[in-house]
Amino acid sequence: MNVGLLVVAHGELGKALVEAATGTLGNCPLPVEVMACSRECDPERVLSRAQGLLERLDHGDGVLVLTDLYGSTPANIACALADAGASRVRVVSGVNLPMLIRVFNYPQLGLDALSEKAASAGRDGVVLVCKEQEQAARAH
Repeated sequence: MNVGLLVVAHGELGKALVEAATGTLGNCPLPVEVMACSRECDPERVLSRAQGLLERLDHGDGVLVLTDLYGSTPANIACALADAGASRVRVVSGVNLPMLIRVFNYPQLGLDALSEKAASAGRDGVVLVCKEQEQAARAH
């Protein structure tokens, strides 16, 4: 069995990220659902729908919930899911493409280890490229 993955994000961001990651890798090794939140969404209705997706994704190994902006409606919904299913849900905020690709590359990991991989990939995937090029040029 595998950990399920739920992406809760603003608009079509989650869908686009999952499509980009699966397109890059050629497959989707985890059960994944994406939930879009619009500016006009009713948080209670979205939370109810998210709970249904969570139940569908959890086959006994738990669910990793990735969300975009901490403190926003999608992140608040993700945190509410974690509060309700604390032992089987982990939330990582700041979802980006490197994070998804790393998560997809480690489908065999358990919930806690996969959560750590997601968080580290999110951090490691943000690089100030122009600054590094300047420093490399100065070193030569």
